[in-house]
Amino acid sequence: MMDEKGLTMNGSNEDNDNPADFGGSIEVDGKKIDVDMAAFGWDKPVGWRVGETEIGENRPGDDTRVRLQKVLASAGVASRRACEELITSGRVRVNGEVVDSLGSRIEPGTDEVRVDGVIVQLDVTKRYFVLNKPRGVVSTMADENGRPDLREFTDQFEERIFNVGRLDTDTSGLLILTNDGDLAHALAHPKFGVQKTYVAQVEGRVTAATIQKLKDGIELEDGPISVDSAKIVPGAPDFEVSLVELTLHSGRNRIVRRMMAEVGHPVIELVRRQFGPLHLGTLMVGEMRELSAAERGALLTTAQGEQVVSAPPREGARGKGGKNAPAAHYEAG
Repeated sequence: MMDEKGLTMNGSNEDNDNPADFGGSIEVDGKKIDVDMAAFGWDKPVGWRVGETEIGENRPGDDTRVRLQKVLASAGVASRRACEELITSGRVRVNGEVVDSLGSRIEPGTDEVRVDGVIVQLDVTKRYFVLNKPRGVVSTMADENGRPDLREFTDQFEERIFNVGRLDTDTSGLLILTNDGDLAHALAHPKFGVQKTYVAQVEGRVTAATIQKLKDGIELEDGPISVDSAKIVPGAPDFEVSLVELTLHSGRNRIVRRMMAEVGHPVIELVRRQFGPLHLGTLMVGEMRELSAAERGALLTTAQGEQVVSAPPREGARGKGGKNAPAAHYEAG
């Protein structure tokens, strides 16, 4: 291009993520001279202002900022093209502000990014799994009595993976495993009251009156308690037992077993089917899978005390690592 002084300037840095890579040349009196365009400030994007701090704007010397669509794609949200559609349609927020420009850059280590209100985990070193814990396995990383523990499922990973909360030894079902200590601490905190759903096979025929009693609340030795919801599930193997689904947010020890015993229906077998936004799905006993991007986002949002729509379970993820499962995407449309 030609500037007003008649100097011809060549060089381009289209779609270059590193401002330090800008370079080019100028012609003076017919002689070509190579220059560092960044040194003269010619690498600045149109509209850039000194001291600019708005989200998405390039800033001098800020080499750690990355294009938003690249970060979203790396986090497993969707393909790069689909992430661009999410951005331009106004479905992406950075630190609470809508960002709809494809030139926007963020700092993955400090900025909070959400798609449709759900947090996106930008730290790709954090891992999250759902395990269908078998009965007889202790919810600990090392049982001092030599009983089967969770190392059977975590020893395959280089990272230190640990459980979020616990299930009784004789209870099977959904247990979260992760290397994210902050998440584990938040989900275990009583103030968030994360809902859990169980299916219990119990002795005797449970009636509608018993279900209502569980909803209204009963008195246990450590205080009153009630379920958030409860219903009788069809399909009991015989007339001597019943299947009951209970949802509650209490974290008290063996609470489902104690509640059902109090109303005269001791638990025979207990399975946790749901934890917050996560569902066990078709995962078989003893199998585990890695969470999809949508599930991770829903779990992280729940950890901040916000209610989110349950994320659909990633189907087809078999084995202890779940590495054969396809990545789940947000829909860009």
